[in-house]
Amino acid sequence: MQRSPRMFDTKNVSHLPLYLQIKEALKSSILDGQYKPNERMPSESKLMSSFGVSRITVRQALRDLHGEGLIFTAQGKGTFASKPKVTQEVKYLEGFAEAMGPKGYEASTRLVSVREMTPSFEVRGMLNILAKDGVVELVRVRYLNREPVSVDTSYFPVEIGRRLFSKDVSGDIFPLLEDELGIELGKADVTLEARPADASIAEKLCCELGYPVMWVQRLTFDKLGKPIDFEYLAFRGDTYKYQFQIDRL
Repeated sequence: MQRSPRMFDTKNVSHLPLYLQIKEALKSSILDGQYKPNERMPSESKLMSSFGVSRITVRQALRDLHGEGLIFTAQGKGTFASKPKVTQEVKYLEGFAEAMGPKGYEASTRLVSVREMTPSFEVRGMLNILAKDGVVELVRVRYLNREPVSVDTSYFPVEIGRRLFSKDVSGDIFPLLEDELGIELGKADVTLEARPADASIAEKLCCELGYPVMWVQRLTFDKLGKPIDFEYLAFRGDTYKYQFQIDRL
């Protein structure tokens, strides 16, 4: 049975347009857990009646919620609450646990494999090495609050990677490289795209084959500009998002 949206004290937001007040009321209800993931939201008519506004105002509020990934619409069935996504604010070069820990999340890791291997054409191009030089591949599944959210596949030149065999790789790699291997980190080049999960990713993330994932490629350099770590990061599209702050020059 549908519930009416939780009303909230509007004295602090009464200066906002009506559609934003409605959006904030529904957003609070979703984030507070009044509407569970995949639970049907009140109909447009119900919202119009509850808030005493027009249909166009309700639809504008719903469009904003949809844009933030907090609701989704199923054709002919209605509008449903989504699982709120974890947001990583990308301002600095930091690891998964470094970013999530301060937000109160429990971050953990499962090691899948670590091995020395011949690099692919793309990997050796990124790390600026020859095929005969080899790389060390590290595959891990990252968890937030014990739910799998990403599969991290990292490649290191052998002079760095071989030193990882004797290290605890259950945490972030960046602090390990700095604190235990004495490597000063510089910058990283990052690209993002949407991809369907292949069989290996789907199994590790406990999702269906073809499920949308955020595919991140990250190439990290040391202070001298030498590439030291190339990674493929596959995040569940329904749980995680990057947020960038970009200044205009």
